[in-house]
Amino acid sequence: MNASPSPSVPPAGSAGLEVLRTLLERPIPAVMGVLNVTPDSFSDGGEFIAPDQALQRARRMIADGVDIIDIGAESTRPYTGAKAVTAADELARLKPVLAGVAALGVPVSIDSMKAEVVAFALDQGAVIANDVWGLQRDAGMAPLVAAKGVPVIVMHNRDSVDSAIDIVADMKAFFLRSLDIAATAGIARDKIVLDPGIGFGKTAEQSMIALARLRELDMFGLPVLVGASRKRFIASVSPSEPSGRLAGSIAAHLIAAQKGAKIIRTHDVAETLQALRVANAIESKQ
Repeated sequence: MNASPSPSVPPAGSAGLEVLRTLLERPIPAVMGVLNVTPDSFSDGGEFIAPDQALQRARRMIADGVDIIDIGAESTRPYTGAKAVTAADELARLKPVLAGVAALGVPVSIDSMKAEVVAFALDQGAVIANDVWGLQRDAGMAPLVAAKGVPVIVMHNRDSVDSAIDIVADMKAFFLRSLDIAATAGIARDKIVLDPGIGFGKTAEQSMIALARLRELDMFGLPVLVGASRKRFIASVSPSEPSGRLAGSIAAHLIAAQKGAKIIRTHDVAETLQALRVANAIESKQ
């Protein structure tokens, strides 16, 4: 069903694992830049859906020092209002741009909960799968990831918000299920990254609790990715629109880095990278 990679091109699995290992060895977290080719993403919907705009955005992030470009073609809007799209919709948005972005030379991850879309993206040059439902929504995702041998980001999510639950306990139970699915499918443990899913299926308070208690995920012995960029919990502390949440995003990401996050997912690459570098430089003087 999927085209085999050219013999001259490393398989996505080996390339992705090498990328992940290299980034995780660095003294500061890797920076993953968000590239939404969608009309309705909560922060930048419609800005980069045109192929030339998407490529321009990717080049800008590369110039700013991005380590991974995370491309997505379906808005999952971590609160309400997301419009479900078909795999065909996602593919139509990705086909004009994905190979071009991958050809720019920076590792690409594909942000999709659909195995069909992830399979296409991996064949087009993406080297990491980013599943916002942690292998628990599409039964074909884990077998695909295992067969391709690529790293996978497993994000915590919930169908609905429940302010009464212990969100960290819920995250732990969710990740145990995801890791069981991964093991059953044959996904190597060293290819798994956990994401607490800030804003997804959580109240603002629960998102902040997830960040404050991030170290509790150390129990899994796996690297953690945090994407707090422009999320609504910031406005619960300091009223603001998504475009006005840069300072709050950086604050959250610096705390995440202090608590062990190895990858930071952000809309604002240059500013986030500067903050991480300065924080690391100061801490190194202790």
